[in-house]
Amino acid sequence: MTIDRIVFAVAGSFILISLLLAHYHSELWLWFTAFVGANLLQSAFTGFCPMTIILKKMGFKSGCAF
Repeated sequence: MTIDRIVFAVAGSFILISLLLAHYHSELWLWFTAFVGANLLQSAFTGFCPMTIILKKMGFKSGCAF
């Protein structure tokens, strides 16, 4: 699995989990959803995502996006 696919899978999972938490617990979890979405948006323009640094150090193979 490449870094690109891991980042997209983790971001999608975080968004879905935070939406569930916002629905069942507190709407404050929507701020976490907004943070993940904003990070995805800025990485689309800059090509930089903090998670990629960690994944590269762990030895995962780079994809074409990061």
